[in-house]
Amino acid sequence: MNTLDLPLIVEPETLEPLLGKPHLLIVDMTKPTTYARMHIPGAVFLDYGQIIAMRKPTMGLLPQPALLEKCFSDIGIDDSVQVVAYDDEGGGKAGRLLWTLEAMGHHKFSLLNGGLHAWANEGHPVEHTPTTPSPKQFQAKPIEAPVADAEYILQHLASNTLGLLDARTPDEYNGRKRYAERGGHIPGAVNMDWMLALDQQRNLRLKSDDELEKMLADLGITKDKQVVTYCHTHHRSSLTYVMLKSLGFPKVKGYPGSWSDWGNRQDTPIT
Repeated sequence: MNTLDLPLIVEPETLEPLLGKPHLLIVDMTKPTTYARMHIPGAVFLDYGQIIAMRKPTMGLLPQPALLEKCFSDIGIDDSVQVVAYDDEGGGKAGRLLWTLEAMGHHKFSLLNGGLHAWANEGHPVEHTPTTPSPKQFQAKPIEAPVADAEYILQHLASNTLGLLDARTPDEYNGRKRYAERGGHIPGAVNMDWMLALDQQRNLRLKSDDELEKMLADLGITKDKQVVTYCHTHHRSSLTYVMLKSLGFPKVKGYPGSWSDWGNRQDTPIT
């Protein structure tokens, strides 16, 4: 039985004494070269490309449940396992894994606050020997709660209960930089570059709850709203999704495909 009861955001000093515990799986989502050089003891490597799908020009889609079942089974996830994910880029890749797990019905997961930066820079142990996964049997039980698509957003666009949070750069949001056929943002969306959530002085940890809640409130993103977060492919906005969940926002969805979907369609309004 899984006796681990970790918060959604776990600190390195909380995780270190738990290394090697049964039912704990640490998943490394750094680059292969980084993993080979240095990773948390016992962490299994997962390539980001395995948890996304594409139908060009739309990228960052949710793969079929059967493919995710195989991927998660292969690295050792089943219902009993508490997943702790990390990367070395601020939490986008690790956040996408956690969002994907939730979309597949798995709810025992945490994000390592600060990822590899916080872990290594603060003197926690690392190793370079790869960890061979112990496969388990993951059963996908897809749920709709964490997932929004263009149709969902179009249906709710006129509602004052919808909060759209664009995690791209201001230049992307304003259409000055364009990576899709059309530039701009979804009407009504407010912009909070995902990097604004990170504390550069504290090894890329999330900023304090008070700081984050004030930033969001100033943008009109409040807990009474159904918040949908997006970026270009729901990579950066996956960290935003986890941030919102950690702050106790009860209704949060991520938009797979994000602007690579919305900005490449002809039936979607743009501001």
